Amino acid sequence: MVAAAAAASYEESRRKRMEENKKRMEALNLHQLSQSLHKSSSSAVSKPSPSKPRTRTIHKELVVVRRSSRVANLPTPIYKEVLIDLPRNRISRGGYNKYRDYSKRVYASDEAREEALEKAEKLQSDLDSDHPIFIKSMLQSHVTGGFWLGLPVHFCKEHLPKHDEEMTLIDEDGEESRTTYLAKKTGLSGGWRGFAIAHNLVDGDALIFELVKRTAFKVYIIRVNGPSEGKQLE
Repeated sequence: MVAAAAAASYEESRRKRMEENKKRMEALNLHQLSQSLHKSSSSAVSKPSPSKPRTRTIHKELVVVRRSSRVANLPTPIYKEVLIDLPRNRISRGGYNKYRDYSKRVYASDEAREEALEKAEKLQSDLDSDHPIFIKSMLQSHVTGGFWLGLPVHFCKEHLPKHDEEMTLIDEDGEESRTTYLAKKTGLSGGWRGFAIAHNLVDGDALIFELVKRTAFKVYIIRVNGPSEGKQLE
């Protein structure tokens, strides 16, 4: 009985203390403060949500360009594309004009070209040579620009080497010039340009090529507007 009474007295005392503590907490507003602290701590621990990237809006505007006070009152300049004529005397590494002036080309008339060919045919007949011979009328591509001399295909196949070789051109003064013969293309390439320029060849000139050796041509020049250079005949 004594133990039960002591226990009841203890529980009654404990209940009174709890009620007093609750009243004190309500008076100090500690309950609401504890809840707010709990909410803030839980939100701080939670993972923050990723922020959305901010989009930039770009506006295009036409603005007036600031000009110097010295030219502010002058009319705005107007620009246009123009063709620039490059210097025609520029020399390339190869030693010739990279920019050629084709405006100075002189083209032979059909009559003058035909007359030069007739003179060449007469000279060929007067030569009375046993060597293979052909006549070539000069075009602009032979004496300007590309400087390529194509030879008659049938002549090349019958009389000239089957592979590329050096070919010698001998003019009427006995001066020799080295050229490169391209067998597959049946024509003269390297060295022909120097020969054409050295002998002032022009469109319409008629040249007689006499194959005096396996890789050597004797060349006779019939000028399109002048007498033939038949010095060897003289």
